[in-house]
Amino acid sequence: MHAYIPYGAYWSTPFARWQGEFADLHAMEFAAHVTRAALAERDLPVEAFDFAAYGLTVPQYRSFYGLPWFTGMIGAERLTGPTVNQACATGARLLATAAGEFAIGAARSALLVSGDRTSNSPHVYYPAPGAPGGTGQSEDIVLESFNKDPFARCAMVDTADNVACRVGIDTAEQHELTLHRQAQYEDALKDDRAFQKRYMAAAFAVPDARFRKTVKTISGDCGVYPASPNKMAALRPVREGGSVTFAAQTHPADGNAGLVMVAEPDRARDMATRKDAPLVQLLAFGQSREDRAHMPAAPIDAARRALERADLAIGDMDVIKSHNPFAVNDIAFARAFGIDWRRMNNFGSSLIWGHPQGPTGLRAIIEMIEELELRGGGYGLFHGCAAGDSAMALILKLG
Repeated sequence: MHAYIPYGAYWSTPFARWQGEFADLHAMEFAAHVTRAALAERDLPVEAFDFAAYGLTVPQYRSFYGLPWFTGMIGAERLTGPTVNQACATGARLLATAAGEFAIGAARSALLVSGDRTSNSPHVYYPAPGAPGGTGQSEDIVLESFNKDPFARCAMVDTADNVACRVGIDTAEQHELTLHRQAQYEDALKDDRAFQKRYMAAAFAVPDARFRKTVKTISGDCGVYPASPNKMAALRPVREGGSVTFAAQTHPADGNAGLVMVAEPDRARDMATRKDAPLVQLLAFGQSREDRAHMPAAPIDAARRALERADLAIGDMDVIKSHNPFAVNDIAFARAFGIDWRRMNNFGSSLIWGHPQGPTGLRAIIEMIEELELRGGGYGLFHGCAAGDSAMALILKLG
């Protein structure tokens, strides 16, 4: 596969728990605001791109205009491409979309950005003139999507309980994993957030809703609650007869992230933020769909397919990162591959830092690249589930 990520040509905002610091910011306008600054900081002109894609899973005001509006806001009025929505797999899908454009010769340099706001999500009314009294249907886009899969006919937490039951994962192991993931996240905060500062601003200026002034400055993610063994032990499962507690699942959040992809290694080196930067090459993608109502197990087959296409084995992976909305995800994955879940998700994961949906996978992929760089290179595997019992995975090589 001829697809590369210029080292350092990526960024992420902090993630803020829903109804928090970013709750009043239009997700697309916020992403454009951040992207303009990120491109300028990296000396990347918009003229350098011949393709772009924007990931959005929660509609925003006027978001029907999607990617063309986003590129217009960043000053790239001739740059076009699709608006992508694959729920929690949107980040990986953005990279696969660009790789497909490269493969057919339609593009050579891509700007990929995703921003979502789970806060204050739309409350939608669907007219039905033919219904009794003309009464239509309504829904809360975020809350009802979490709680009402129209095909599996269950909530997302039920899919985690189903996998836990099938694999034999109890609450104690889920809490053990959560505590370990918290400790890994705290590693990213050491030395004044040294790891996070590799891709995230040291101090992030939160704009007002009109993007004209700064209302506050934050340092890192907001709303991450430290895990407490005693408090966790007192929790009951969310569902009667289940095993998943609120402590063993992520929280909705707001934020955005972006990265650059190119088709030639020389261009990747030219656009990197360091002259001696390692080469980051994408090797393979995989996707899958699990049994109905078993979403957390879906990444297992997606990862197997990516490994097969890359002609690699799980033991070849130096870094493994996941989108893990439930602790069950990582335990089921580790058992399927015969590995220790403790070796996954160094420096953090969505289980701890939250889940704005579209940009979640992008941030995990960025962290994977940075961990590989700290190791001196190697192979990285990212995998994550998505609504509809689906999943995506990708493998890249650094060095």
